[in-house]
Amino acid sequence: MAARGHVQDPNDRRLRPIYDYLDNGNNKMAIQQADKLLKKHKDLHCAKVLKAIGLQRTGKQDEAFTLAQEVATLEPTDDNSLQALTILYREMHRPELVTKLYEAAVKKVPLSEEYHSHLFMAYARVGEYKKMQQAGMALYKIVPKNPYYFWSVMSLVMQAISAQDEKLAQTMFLPLAERMVEKMVKEEKIEAEAEVQLYFMILERLGKCIEALEVIRGPLGEKLTSELQSRENKCMMLYKRLQRWPECNALAHKLLLKNPDDWQFYPAYFDSLFHLMDQSWSPPEEGEHCSEGSVHHTVAEVVRFVEERIKGEDSKESRSLRGPYLARLELMHRLRERGCPEESLLGEPLELMVQFFNKFGDKPCCITDLKIYLHLLSPEQHVQFINRLSEAVPLGKQGEEGFAFPEDTKVLQRHLCARQLSRALGLHHSLSVDGKLHLITELKAHYRHGLKFGKNALKTELQFSDMYCLMAAHVYIDLWTETGDENMAWQCLGLLQEGLSHSPSNAQFKLLLLLVYCRLGAFEPVVDLYSSLDAKHVQHDTIGFLLTRYAESLGQFAAASQSCNFSLRFFHSNQKDTSEYIIQAYKYGAFEKIPEFIALRNRLNQSLHFAQVRTERMLLDLFLEADIVLSLEESVKAMSLSAEEDDIPWDSMRDNRDLTVFTCWDPKDRYDEHRRQSLEEESVWLRIRSLTLRLLASLAALGHTPSQQNSEISNENGVGDKTSILSTLLSQLNQTLQTAAQIAEKCIQYPFLGPPSTRLAPALSSGSCQCQTAALQLSVHLHELETAGLDESSELQTQICNGFKSLVVQLQEILNKCKGDLLEMKEGKLKTQPSLLENLVFFVETVCIVLWMASYCAKILRPLKTSLQKKKKKKKDANTSPLFQPVVMCGFQELTGSLQDLLTQAMEHIKGQETVMTALKMASLTLEGHTQVSEEASFTKAAMDKVQSSYLRSLQEVGDLLKKRTETIKNLKI
Repeated sequence: MAARGHVQDPNDRRLRPIYDYLDNGNNKMAIQQADKLLKKHKDLHCAKVLKAIGLQRTGKQDEAFTLAQEVATLEPTDDNSLQALTILYREMHRPELVTKLYEAAVKKVPLSEEYHSHLFMAYARVGEYKKMQQAGMALYKIVPKNPYYFWSVMSLVMQAISAQDEKLAQTMFLPLAERMVEKMVKEEKIEAEAEVQLYFMILERLGKCIEALEVIRGPLGEKLTSELQSRENKCMMLYKRLQRWPECNALAHKLLLKNPDDWQFYPAYFDSLFHLMDQSWSPPEEGEHCSEGSVHHTVAEVVRFVEERIKGEDSKESRSLRGPYLARLELMHRLRERGCPEESLLGEPLELMVQFFNKFGDKPCCITDLKIYLHLLSPEQHVQFINRLSEAVPLGKQGEEGFAFPEDTKVLQRHLCARQLSRALGLHHSLSVDGKLHLITELKAHYRHGLKFGKNALKTELQFSDMYCLMAAHVYIDLWTETGDENMAWQCLGLLQEGLSHSPSNAQFKLLLLLVYCRLGAFEPVVDLYSSLDAKHVQHDTIGFLLTRYAESLGQFAAASQSCNFSLRFFHSNQKDTSEYIIQAYKYGAFEKIPEFIALRNRLNQSLHFAQVRTERMLLDLFLEADIVLSLEESVKAMSLSAEEDDIPWDSMRDNRDLTVFTCWDPKDRYDEHRRQSLEEESVWLRIRSLTLRLLASLAALGHTPSQQNSEISNENGVGDKTSILSTLLSQLNQTLQTAAQIAEKCIQYPFLGPPSTRLAPALSSGSCQCQTAALQLSVHLHELETAGLDESSELQTQICNGFKSLVVQLQEILNKCKGDLLEMKEGKLKTQPSLLENLVFFVETVCIVLWMASYCAKILRPLKTSLQKKKKKKKDANTSPLFQPVVMCGFQELTGSLQDLLTQAMEHIKGQETVMTALKMASLTLEGHTQVSEEASFTKAAMDKVQSSYLRSLQEVGDLLKKRTETIKNLKI
């Protein structure tokens, strides 16, 4: 009975079942239900739109769009239809159509607050800042609420940020925004913190720091309450920009008195001191030093201040704060950098660091705190320092293995910290091979002993002793890279797998496993490892390279498609998501976040990883499908791939990779240099792949229509001859290959945990790049043959035939570099040669490109052969032998025969490898039956099996693709 007060629109009741079907993903039923309803109620526009949504979701985009436009042209004003059309257009990625909808609705219902705000948000989605400004003011006139007014102001700021002309931003948009806010300030209409933040943002962008300071320190600044110390932080920033170092120093000093553990103010305190010293600043004789209070302008004062903070901590009965102790080390580091003799006032770095360890060694953060100050110790002090730390760790009695273990987790943490500092100082690296093996034994013993403290831990929690396991794995990697003994890699894999069995959520174990498996050429186990990392949002950009770098090159084409899709899905949804974040920021007045969201969107659009994944995905699709599922021309068309357009932002490309994702204790002496070299290498390899892709698109365009008659016409139309695009791209590719060869000559060796090297060097050494370029170059000569005809082109035909022969020789050389055993047992040890697998993938890619060139050749030769036969019939001359064939025809037949032989050879090699693998597997099974395997060995054995199984999968996928390509050769008859 209570429901009677609310009268429900009968249309809502009729539409409800369709909404339910759509929500549950039952799109076919939604379409049927909509059809039923439309038979009875033809004018129920919303039902038509809901039907369109159902059609869109079942892949019938064109029908859906037609239906939607039928409703949109009627300019509906009912809420249901408008909302449904908005959803549909968003799913179609056509947000610009939503603006037209609400523009029409606002004209019909000019006083609707709801439609005006929807129109504003529709403009926000497409970044129409000028229209947003107008819509905001129109809304404010109807409903004079502050948020609407400030939407308009923010839209002016966005026009300034996005303006190409900086002068226009500084002289027109920002001053206008400032005047609009000042008007509200004078009328005392400023209500919310967001409005003050926006005012501050405008003044800051105009460079009016003094005015901004007055706002922050005045009554408006009192509204800044959502963040702790928001006013102080803003003041500090402005003082720095204004280079008012006395105020900066006094404010930092004042804030540190309140909270000596607030690290963000120590750097400002020290920076300001050195600026004051450089300026020889001295305080005035009378009155305050500055508006913020007294200033510490000498090293002695600052040292005294820091020492006083430390004394305050030492005298406390409760746990000390780390800030002051770290500040002392930071000050020492800065004084040493400047060569100040006052450094000695602070004491001896070794003693200070031992003191820090004694106080905080049982905290996991102790290692990261001390690691950045290890350079304060002289090399002679390294061993002494570690010995002093070890003395401060009270271990229990020695066990049977000769090691003493900690008796609680706090002592364990201290021991672990000392071990990590020892590695960070390079003491592990300087050990002999036997020394390293002994160290591994010790670390493993500590790891397994420490597991008892985490017996009741949840699966999502890490074990207390995990870092021992990780460190031991790092020492195994040191041994593997130094000695080349692959047994170390297998032991490392086994240990990490064991670690993961006790700590299933340890991301560092997973990342290191992922890397070692890939270096051994096994991609299959990596897929599950990466998905279990559960990478979120921007991580697809920052760590996605770990996955996409290896997938295709190790022959796992299905997994490569999947991993590219992972990343691409994120990049494509980023566009849509960012506009939603911006809308939410407007709704809730978080104006300062809007430029950040737009910067994020740009950062992702310009991402190197995004460009790489997009290019590799399209190449992969062509290698897997072109001329197997669809022809090359149809495949290129389906991808909307254009040879003329280069959509990669080369000049503004950003390297967003997180190269510090691995926990690493190695000295980072050449980190920046490696990053720079890696970026250069990645960019050149991307350019090679991108040009190859565009060349394939232009090859498809050549094969699309016989262009003998059309070449002049197309030039007149301004389209340009198709071969000129091909030739331009080929010359660009040749130049890029020269640059690539120079990079490959340097033989840059990145550290194991550094950036992964690209496929560039192996691509050049296998000869695949050179062979692919030669095949694409031949297609230009084939086009010339098509234009010239058979009679006038004997020299050209000979040149083409020589090209065919050369291609076969090059392909044979690439195939020879794939020969050898991927996996073999030598002296009871398992050896891998993953480079053979990489070469095999290069062979497959190159064969595909040669086949597309051959397919284009067949298209040209077929009509030429037919016309030749017609001529022969007409002449019926006794002199013309029926067996006579032009040189190019014979050459082409030889080429197809040779290609067939090469593919047969490759498939026999793959079959042979599969047999070897299976035999190895059987041998290991029989061995296993006789010996009692320890737990550690069983983990190593499981890792070996995973690598074997991955190789078999790779060989199978490469073999399947080659089988399909043999079918392509059969269709190349002329």
